[in-house]
Amino acid sequence: MSQNISSPKKRHSDGLLERINKEVQTFFHGARGSHDWDHTERVLRLCLRIGKKEKADLEILRLAAVLHDIGRAEEDRSNGKICHSEAGAAMARKILELCGVDPEKIARISHCIETHRFRKKAVPATLEAKVLFDADKLDSIGAVGIGRAFLFAGEVGARLHNKGADISKTLPYTKEDTAYREYVVKLKRIKDRLFTREGRRIAAKRHKFMVEFFDRLDKETDGRL
Repeated sequence: MSQNISSPKKRHSDGLLERINKEVQTFFHGARGSHDWDHTERVLRLCLRIGKKEKADLEILRLAAVLHDIGRAEEDRSNGKICHSEAGAAMARKILELCGVDPEKIARISHCIETHRFRKKAVPATLEAKVLFDADKLDSIGAVGIGRAFLFAGEVGARLHNKGADISKTLPYTKEDTAYREYVVKLKRIKDRLFTREGRRIAAKRHKFMVEFFDRLDKETDGRL
């Protein structure tokens, strides 16, 4: 038999992913640029890159990555009161059930989605959940992370930069929800919270670039450069 012929299992998996891809993209119509379908595709690519190195289940990862942010619009509409990871996990379960996915796989995928958020207490317990967590966080740092932080700040009407703000007294979704606030509150801590060896390796260079950028931003806005 030719090695180019896909197995029935592989064809079924590809067909399921294609069907879910089409379904999920409808959730991103009108999405904010900081958490749009492009972000999902970047996370998917990182999941596959890390997952291959870590020998994770790539079928679970593909589906979890594609579905991981479908609850984001709910969180945005509530100005952060609704947790998109919890909402997304529930939404994903319904989609996967309608597609006839095995209950055991649904449980594994929904766990990945429910535990991918940085600020939640829910901790990734499986290899696939750890890979998704790392991939999602890696898209928040480095050059692309800086771009997304400023994009989000613009979406909520925040200032360009205010290093003098008391971060402990600032709130998300306000004028002081700057890219710098995001860096101080979350982004600079990410590299120390990743789970996989490959994720940490990628994070090291991205983190270094990000630190240098915000240091330069301070100097430029102060007129020192």
